[in-house]
Amino acid sequence: MTTSLKIDDDLRARIISRPDVILDDRDLMHALIAANEKAMGTNIVDLRGIAMERLERRLDRLEDTHRSVIAAAYENLAGTNQVHRAILRMLDPVDFEAFLRNLGTEVADILRVDVVRLVLESGERADDDPAIRKLSDVLMVAEPGLIARYLTEGRMGGIRPVTLRQLAEGDRAIYGEKAPDIRSEACLVLDFGPGRLPGMLALGAEDPHQFTPQQGTDLLTFFGGVFERSMRRWLA
Repeated sequence: MTTSLKIDDDLRARIISRPDVILDDRDLMHALIAANEKAMGTNIVDLRGIAMERLERRLDRLEDTHRSVIAAAYENLAGTNQVHRAILRMLDPVDFEAFLRNLGTEVADILRVDVVRLVLESGERADDDPAIRKLSDVLMVAEPGLIARYLTEGRMGGIRPVTLRQLAEGDRAIYGEKAPDIRSEACLVLDFGPGRLPGMLALGAEDPHQFTPQQGTDLLTFFGGVFERSMRRWLA
């Protein structure tokens, strides 16, 4: 003769009044299912238990997906706010010199980059221009075709509006003394309108993961579009 343990009356009443507490407790449900399988014996296949295990695995995957989607949404929102703040700060100066200096300081800080260089192609030499030398930490005047060569590195193919890449170190012609510390960069090609040579905005970062080819470029494309329109006003 076998005897079974009788559940305490108070506990039984509490369970009957709040069955959802047990259903919401995953560990408790696992224990109940295991006890049920043990009572049925090894020769009986519990299809309901198998189905529940599969549903739990699918639920875990769904929760992981939701967490990833939410994290990506927050990251995109943070990136959008960052670019918007950089654009507003970029539009504050009322003269060209302040515009460029602001670009290399406060705008660079908002974008979390270590170097910002504006490269302008020109058919005239500007090495001896005092104004250019004065702004050499942020402005570089280059010969025609340099931007295309720099972005393609001799490879065939078109030039993308935004190029993201990781580097062993930065190009000294672009980043100057800070070149050895640059490990990734974003290069924004600038169109200043008909009859004008192109420009490039180079954003250099010491973090090798700041800019990678797998990242999206929509926000930087928007930033570059606003920047080139601001430059057209100054160049006019």
